[in-house]
Amino acid sequence: MTSTQQQGTRQGLTPRQARRLRMGIAAVAMAVMAVVLVVRLGDGSSLQSIGLYGTAFVLSGAVIEMSRRGRTRLGMAVLVAGFALVLGLDWYLPGV
Repeated sequence: MTSTQQQGTRQGLTPRQARRLRMGIAAVAMAVMAVVLVVRLGDGSSLQSIGLYGTAFVLSGAVIEMSRRGRTRLGMAVLVAGFALVLGLDWYLPGV
């Protein structure tokens, strides 16, 4: 098989599609964190919890910007690690 044939059969996302997909994932994550933050505000949760979810909201925006600039893999790694940390801290730390 020639290199031209191999490239023609390649199934995957183009870099532009990958950026858009990851920006979409980060936007959905941002919307979810915004909803959770509003619910927490309504429940009268602790300032610590609100701060954690606010941080996750800001983190989502940073990931969208990273993806827009072409740093999609780094952005997704930051998003996953950041959300895992935020959710873990919210579960582990006692509400004050």
